[in-house]
Amino acid sequence: MSDFLLQRISEINWQLSLTQALAIAALLVWLWAIWPGEDIQRLGKDKPLQTRLLLSAFTVNTLWLINASITPGIHVHFLGLVTLMLMFGWRLATVAALLPVLFFTTFMFKSPFDVGLYGLIAIALPLFLCFVVYSQVFKYLPHHLFIYIFCGGFINAFLSIIFHMSAWSIWLWLSTDYNWNYLLDNYLLLIPLLGFPEALLNGMAVTLLVVYRPDWLYDYSDKRYF
Repeated sequence: MSDFLLQRISEINWQLSLTQALAIAALLVWLWAIWPGEDIQRLGKDKPLQTRLLLSAFTVNTLWLINASITPGIHVHFLGLVTLMLMFGWRLATVAALLPVLFFTTFMFKSPFDVGLYGLIAIALPLFLCFVVYSQVFKYLPHHLFIYIFCGGFINAFLSIIFHMSAWSIWLWLSTDYNWNYLLDNYLLLIPLLGFPEALLNGMAVTLLVVYRPDWLYDYSDKRYF
């Protein structure tokens, strides 16, 4: 076991490129801009919330390990970010999701300094866009339980896959030798195959939370949706 771990660690690339440094700087600026100060203060005083956040981050981390590496740089995995957003708010969810990003870039990419780039594309952009969708749903659609679960959870989770895979494809197209037709045929074509299970997974999770643990959801209220 120790030999296996040492071999895995020896395969990790610890060299930092200029692009990686700029991406890490951009991620830090983003975290500074969206830093959830009030949520962090509440987290420090609420032990059950700390436990839920840690377990949720580890659950997302485990979910990301169900990963299919098609070719170098092309990875296919679930996200689980929408449930995280609905439980903790998109700002705190962004901070919590750094754990799976760091683990994924270290042991799957074997390049821990890709944490900035993948953090921006895998969590920061999808979570922000999903929050925008969720806020518009809340603003313009009726406050109904079905709307909350189907639009806020199911559809939003499908969109998170679209946001993530589209952004990662653009990055691969700009920074690697992959041409757009190859990415379209071998990566973007998988969006429906990955999007529907992602939507179902998050939709079921949100449904269970609404039924059994509504107090675990960030801004859900029975009075508002019933």
